[in-house]
Amino acid sequence: MRSSLKLVSDGAALNGDRPFSHDKSDDHLFDAYSRAVTGAAESVSPAVVNIEVAHAAGPRGNSRNHDAPAGSGSGFIVAPDGYIMTNSHVVHRASRISVTLSDGRKSEAELIGDDPETDLAVIRITGSNLAAVSLGDSHAIRVGQLAIAIGNPYGFQCTVTAGVVSALGRSLRAGSGRLIDNVIQTDAALNPGNSGGPLVNSRGEVIGVNTAIILPAQGICFAIAINSAKLVAGHLIKDGKISRGYIGIAGHNVELPRRFVRFYRLPAETAVRVASVEANSPAALGGVKEGDQIVRLGETTIAGIDDLQRHLTMSQVGVRTPVTVIRGTEQLTLEIVPSEAAHKSRE
Repeated sequence: MRSSLKLVSDGAALNGDRPFSHDKSDDHLFDAYSRAVTGAAESVSPAVVNIEVAHAAGPRGNSRNHDAPAGSGSGFIVAPDGYIMTNSHVVHRASRISVTLSDGRKSEAELIGDDPETDLAVIRITGSNLAAVSLGDSHAIRVGQLAIAIGNPYGFQCTVTAGVVSALGRSLRAGSGRLIDNVIQTDAALNPGNSGGPLVNSRGEVIGVNTAIILPAQGICFAIAINSAKLVAGHLIKDGKISRGYIGIAGHNVELPRRFVRFYRLPAETAVRVASVEANSPAALGGVKEGDQIVRLGETTIAGIDDLQRHLTMSQVGVRTPVTVIRGTEQLTLEIVPSEAAHKSRE
């Protein structure tokens, strides 16, 4: 029996042996895409750095102990005088930070500020007239637009990957447990070592700080929006830390009885149940008790712990703020004055 299998080569087509005809009508699209990626990479890559960190190998104060290598990541120069933005988890608790520039030069870096709550940090190297990135506006980006990631995955310096902005407004849980809002989702490939590198648009403007991937999924990667990063970096450069409000409670999310929701016309069916109150804390001084269910902070609805953390900002510090709670079957409005949360040591 004669086989019906036909080999296709040298442009032969399966349909009637007609030569394959390449439709060139889309060539300009591929050319434009290539120009956008190469242009952005050439513009940004000189400002992308490789970061290597070491942690103290033994008890502090023992001069015989040497630093132990702890990992690496990426960063990008945001000012010509050597300020570099990266992820907190790249440099957190590092005893030594070493930076390699795109041209191969190496320099020791100083930690300027570190905020695990947003997974952002700023370090600085000594230098002047260094190549620096242009920061974009993350409010202006759209789902589907080109996204280009540049970093040092597994130590392969200045690796470029490209994809699109997959979604906006995602939330990501930081290592501290706090929720990071307005996170960008992209399918531009990220790998270990990309953390802290820039996510850029087709104009070569940084729109995000690459920070996380979901394993074993493919093409689900996240970057902290650059507008959030600019705000945090400004405070880190100025003060070395981010100030946040503190009221001194531990709590968990609970569902409210429907009769309470209807009777008090509450906008949410969940709240924060206070599990404990620290002695002499703002909450204790304001009359908050264990078992209270917090439903509002000022005029803001509190549907869970994330809402409470999100709205305890530095603008609340020292400001007398009403807190609405359900105690038993009664709705009460208390007043507290949030204080500044103690900055967590890097040690």
